[in-house]
Amino acid sequence: MDTTQLFSLKGRSALITGGSRGIGRMIAEGFLAQGARVYISARKAAACDQTAKALSAFGHCVSLPADVSTLEGAQALVAAYAKHEDALDILVNNAGAAWGAPYDEFPESGWDKVVDLNLKTPFFLTQALTPMLKKAATDHLAKVINIASIDGISVNPQETYSYAASKAGLIQLTRRMALRLAQDRIVVSAIAPGAFASDMNKLARDHGDEVKERIPAGRIGVPEDMAGAAIYLASRAGDYVMGSTLVVDGGVTHAR
Repeated sequence: MDTTQLFSLKGRSALITGGSRGIGRMIAEGFLAQGARVYISARKAAACDQTAKALSAFGHCVSLPADVSTLEGAQALVAAYAKHEDALDILVNNAGAAWGAPYDEFPESGWDKVVDLNLKTPFFLTQALTPMLKKAATDHLAKVINIASIDGISVNPQETYSYAASKAGLIQLTRRMALRLAQDRIVVSAIAPGAFASDMNKLARDHGDEVKERIPAGRIGVPEDMAGAAIYLASRAGDYVMGSTLVVDGGVTHAR
């Protein structure tokens, strides 16, 4: 048994949506460190370009700005990526949104925006990129990693109805897609992050000392925690993990 190359991504290409900040950026930097060619996408072009420029210090990183919340935007991203690569080894569906409002006041707009981006987009973007994923699956398996959340597994006190529903749905969608795409040598799995400091999780970012008191591990997540989980699933090490969701939360879901 040779384990020296189990976690290597050398020579592989990766596309990460929502890659300009937060969890997406953590994963992008981790993939670069393992030798992958990384393409990041985000709705805000300036931020996407700036992050790609910064991450280029660690390897091949290209900015592909796109609004993947619509089918047209997702198709535009596929076309932009195809100008650089003819196959795709790793797709990380990370772009997401959240919305919080009291039950009696929760708006349809807060439902549609979140569910479309968090649940519909991963399905249709993966569908559009499946031919390129299949083309990459030659001497190794292609990978799709959906970024879910522990809020799709257990209930938190915040009234984020569409977010929780969309992430629970994404976890189930991961199982269903995994069964279908396994026949094409494409492995689908998911990560359910807990508290990581980001613009989406401002509580962890701005009140880390308070948040960590509720985490059995005694701290919030750091970039290496997220990068390590994603590298595991994306590499040969994670080839036999199909349809499962890897919880990376410092033990929070067990303590709720």
